[in-house]
Amino acid sequence: EHRIVDITEDVVRAGRDRRAETPASANSFLKAMSHLFAFAIEYRYAKKNPAAAVTRLSVKSEGHHTWTEVEINRFLAAYPLGTTAHLCMALMLYTGVRVSDAAQMGRQHVTDGWLSFRAKKNRVVVDMPLAPELKRAIDAARPSAKGHLHFLVNEWDKPFSVKGLGQRMRKWCDAIGLNHCSSHGIRKAGATIAADNGASEHELMATFGWESPKQAALYTRKANRRRLASAGASKITLTQAETENKIVPP
Repeated sequence: EHRIVDITEDVVRAGRDRRAETPASANSFLKAMSHLFAFAIEYRYAKKNPAAAVTRLSVKSEGHHTWTEVEINRFLAAYPLGTTAHLCMALMLYTGVRVSDAAQMGRQHVTDGWLSFRAKKNRVVVDMPLAPELKRAIDAARPSAKGHLHFLVNEWDKPFSVKGLGQRMRKWCDAIGLNHCSSHGIRKAGATIAADNGASEHELMATFGWESPKQAALYTRKANRRRLASAGASKITLTQAETENKIVPP
């Protein structure tokens, strides 16, 4: 244990290094220390943030698995139109919302064919037209007998909590052998599909509620590389003359 006045850069660095085998955990520790000292500085318990000078560790991970179109179609085939699972997938795929937003979204967010909501994580207001596939899923879903406006309600006719919805998606995936898929990867799948279909960085930012083009650029760069590779691969050809010159009789 340390008094806050005794926590120096070296102490924070040592705490990071003890967690070096799990870089994500080490970085979470540094983040927590930064928040602690931001509070301490505001209330004059400390004069500086020793965690600010400690470098974060590199995390070699792409995060949650991005659903492929094959996996999405497999899920929708297993849970047809009218089921809560189908509506959940449509809602998250065609809007790019996080689980925290999907759990609270409802009919009150739809006006004249447009969906408008404030993202829970960063408080950004997102406006987008209601996709036809999503409208079909909403219209086919069982309405709440208790009058809840939420799109997603459980078997007891209650809105899902954020944790409950994530756990339910986990069960839906596991039941059909998609153990490596989760609700987190649906958002990534939507961004990937949109970028592959030519969406610009600013279009992705507006759709997914990103305030910086940095996140959107990850998807557009990958999409551009695929398009360029496709175009480039088609140019790897040999003329007939070049081929004939290389043929040597046995």
